[in-house]
Amino acid sequence: MKIMVGVCGGIAAYKAAELVRTLQQHGADVSVAMTADAQRFITPLTFAGLTGKPVYTSLWQPTGEATSGDSSAFRMEHIAAAADLDALVIAPATANTLAKLAHGIADDFLSTLCLTLRAPLVLAPAMNVLMWEHPATKSNVKTLVDRGAHLVAPDDGYLACGMTGSGRLASVDTIAARVLEACSKATELAGETVLITAGGTREPIDPVRFIGNRSSGRMGHALAEAAVARGAKVILITASTLPTSAACSVERVVTSAEMAETVFRRLDEASIILGAAAVSDYRVSSVATQKMHRTGPMTLELTPTEDIIAAAASRRRRGALVIAFAAETEDLEANARAKLKRKRVDAVVANDVSKEGTGFESDRNAGLFLTAERTVTLPESSKPVMAHRVFDAILELRHRTTEATALGHGQLSRS
Repeated sequence: MKIMVGVCGGIAAYKAAELVRTLQQHGADVSVAMTADAQRFITPLTFAGLTGKPVYTSLWQPTGEATSGDSSAFRMEHIAAAADLDALVIAPATANTLAKLAHGIADDFLSTLCLTLRAPLVLAPAMNVLMWEHPATKSNVKTLVDRGAHLVAPDDGYLACGMTGSGRLASVDTIAARVLEACSKATELAGETVLITAGGTREPIDPVRFIGNRSSGRMGHALAEAAVARGAKVILITASTLPTSAACSVERVVTSAEMAETVFRRLDEASIILGAAAVSDYRVSSVATQKMHRTGPMTLELTPTEDIIAAAASRRRRGALVIAFAAETEDLEANARAKLKRKRVDAVVANDVSKEGTGFESDRNAGLFLTAERTVTLPESSKPVMAHRVFDAILELRHRTTEATALGHGQLSRS
């Protein structure tokens, strides 16, 4: 596993050397990036000696012998380095760096690399207690955690400034354990092909009007990012215009019929299917070929669309898991359980879209993950964090399904 340690300018920077050594002892291939201020506390030579590699200290450092006016020895190293990582840990992470990452400021190698990073990001802050407790820092940390960063909170204790309180860098062993845990998650779905539907379909009425819904597609796209981060091959079939990860195989659709055709065409590839799209339940029976002009009251005849996720559950390949999504406005668990039974899927992720601040057109979500045997609460969080919680529940379901199958084979062989 390839791990980069980012070192920022604080008195705790010297502990980063011990972190590098600890990660190496766990078999990691470690590289180091330093901010300019970090180099005032500890030199790049220390980390070069520990890793046997050049230390990233600038966006402008050459990758070979550079001569005046020669650009051939320079490359976009922050992009190349990020693409090759299994995890990035920043320890110590200063208040300044946390603020830059929260607001997308990219003015040095480390902050620029973070904008291109798709691997897990682990943050281990260290600073004065007053800085750590400042509302600005708390807001920046919340923003980063909501985006999916792993936080290793600082310890309470005696600080370098002479004060006592929270702000001391967590122990090296604690940080290393969180990094290794993040790396293990990056391979949890290796070998799986995850098919995800996302966004709200549009059913045309005439060339300029359509029947639609309020789904933005953010939850489905967050699920795709989470699946990629855990090592899966991802097929994203989306009716949303949101940007997508280059690591996904993306199919753009508009109508429910287009989504159904695409899902069924690629269904045999998938070992996990997540129906996160808000698919229209009805379409217009007869679509006008020209724009319809207002002439008074109008009646539209609607025809039910195909139930894509129920059909996928009946057509799936052997051993594949199918998870439906249910957007409800009342009786959340009861309606979700009815959907679970009716569609014959393995699980349902249900959320109450009537609640302000979560669900449709929001960056946050909350809900339930239901199977025939249990209900798991998914507490309110950002959609990227909820996406990972959904996959935690899916992996637990996969584990229980595998155990039950193995137990069944064992009983069969004994009989």
